[in-house]
Amino acid sequence: MKQTATAQVASDEAQRPAAAPSHPNQFALLGQRRFAPFFWTQFSGAANDNLFKFAFTVMVTYQLQVSWMPPAMAGLVIGALFILPFLLFSATSGQITDKFDKRRIIRLVKNLEIGIMALAAFGFMMHNAAVLLACTFLMGLHSTLFGPVKFAYLPQMLDEHELTGGNGMVEMGTFVAILLGNIVGGLLVAVPEIGHAQVAIACLALAIVGRGVAQFIPAAPATDPGLVINWNPVSETLRNLKMARGNLVVFRSLLGISWMWFFGAVFLSQFPSFARDVLHGDEQVASLLLVVFSIGIATGSLLCEVLSRRQVEIGLVPLGAIGMTIFAIDLYFAARGLPPSSAQTLGQFIAVPAHWRVMADLALLSLFAGLYSVPMYALIQLRSQPTHRARIIAANNILNALFMIASSVIAGALLGAGASIPQIFLLVGLANAVVAGYIFMLVPEYLLRFIAWITSHLMYRFRVRGEDNIPLTGPAILVCNHVSFVDAVLLMAASPRPITFVMDHRIFRIPVLGAIFRLAKAIPIAPRSADERTYEQAFERAAAVLREGDLLAIFPEGGITRDGTLQPFKGGIMKILERARADGIEPPVVPMALTNLWGSFFSRAELVDGEPTAMAKPFRRGLWNRVGLEVGTPLSGTDAHPDRLHEQVATLMTEKVS
Repeated sequence: MKQTATAQVASDEAQRPAAAPSHPNQFALLGQRRFAPFFWTQFSGAANDNLFKFAFTVMVTYQLQVSWMPPAMAGLVIGALFILPFLLFSATSGQITDKFDKRRIIRLVKNLEIGIMALAAFGFMMHNAAVLLACTFLMGLHSTLFGPVKFAYLPQMLDEHELTGGNGMVEMGTFVAILLGNIVGGLLVAVPEIGHAQVAIACLALAIVGRGVAQFIPAAPATDPGLVINWNPVSETLRNLKMARGNLVVFRSLLGISWMWFFGAVFLSQFPSFARDVLHGDEQVASLLLVVFSIGIATGSLLCEVLSRRQVEIGLVPLGAIGMTIFAIDLYFAARGLPPSSAQTLGQFIAVPAHWRVMADLALLSLFAGLYSVPMYALIQLRSQPTHRARIIAANNILNALFMIASSVIAGALLGAGASIPQIFLLVGLANAVVAGYIFMLVPEYLLRFIAWITSHLMYRFRVRGEDNIPLTGPAILVCNHVSFVDAVLLMAASPRPITFVMDHRIFRIPVLGAIFRLAKAIPIAPRSADERTYEQAFERAAAVLREGDLLAIFPEGGITRDGTLQPFKGGIMKILERARADGIEPPVVPMALTNLWGSFFSRAELVDGEPTAMAKPFRRGLWNRVGLEVGTPLSGTDAHPDRLHEQVATLMTEKVS
């Protein structure tokens, strides 16, 4: 399986454009052909989807009385009909994306969009809700075909350090497009007499513009051209879900993303009714809520690259989940007890101080949703096999559709049972805490990365240099000096991949830290003279980690330094390498050095009764200390003798943190 992961990266590298220039930040991607035409194609499609859907929703909520679709249910019906094709056709679209060039598929999808929007223009001109409902389903089909292409294209064109930023840009662009689409749709449809005609023209024009931009997308070759397509959606859907379950971290991440769409769909579908019935606003107030929500998502998505040091940082996911819960619950309290009034204009609504709290809750809730979703998407792209990536994304879309349909059914049932819209928001906020906690217990890597992110960003100012020397695939041994009780946590924060640590068995007895290291499945080791069984088991488990193609980290001094100096290295590294060679593995050995950490709270810099002690004076060095990690050039196993490694680490320790 790990050899497949290595082949996966090699496949992506082979298909990536030869010139993939480095850039200072994610916005520079907009100046590169491998990204910009794709970005604007996605942008125009998302804008058109939402211009059409929101104009239609406003029309049947405020303007056109349809006996068989009550205004309070219009948003739910339109939303459910739009996502139904994701459930029916995602499995097929995933196969098509893996089998054919993605540029070709994108152009065909944009041609389809032009035809659908021509039909929608007729529906708007004739005020025909049935035709527009049919177009809603067809636009859902259009998005179903485009979805796997979108997320399979990015890892094929961007390198690993660009993946979070690229996903953030796409997520930002999507929600800015949602914002603009909803604003334009809401404004155009509200124009007396000519509003519906203006919506029709705008939808058709956007589809044509999107097709024009798609012409400039570079070729993105098929990843599995020999695939035989199974046109049976039921059996292929089951096969896709089974395939996704083959990688538990990826599958549970799919569940996490699907829950986010459940959460978001509840809010998005209720905005028109929330604006009218709870906030007592007109159509422009409903548009304002979507503006605030979209700006929040876009901001959170862009922050991901800044907060993640340009790596796939899933430690942001728990942070996002916490914020989503807090502000969903506060939105309930903010929306309670607002005085009844006639329909307020946008200016009248903004003039009420209590409404600013509602908008702040929506903005922050959606910002944290952006922090939650972008790293999950990047993780799925990074850890899925290229030959199956689009089908994994299709499985994600199937699950998303199931969760969003469930959200529509549950929200509709709660409304039918007499629940208010703020009460629904409260229940979803509370459920988010339960679901997120469950997912993080199933995939401890999220929680561990969150702890590492908090430690490296809030407790210390942590700078890493030479992180490109940490291999992105395959087995490797990381060798580092041992300065404090949080060394392993800081190494977790620096690595783009999970690390298994070999650690002194005594550290597992420390409250909280011991629980963290057990959760991380760290390997306890004891001196052979003290506990021969633990000693032998540690080396066997270390060999198993390398056989699986994972990262193994050791602190060869055998314990935390008592005076801040680098202690002699023990011979355990040689035994680990010998066992690896016996398994036919020759892992590189990466020397690393933590700097400026001695003297901090978690180091043994304090004397208590004459003994070096850690965690004695919390503010000895103040707050937010500068610490660093220097990562050296990997050594081959034959060169990785304890003395040579000691020399390398000692040299790295002389580097200054700036």
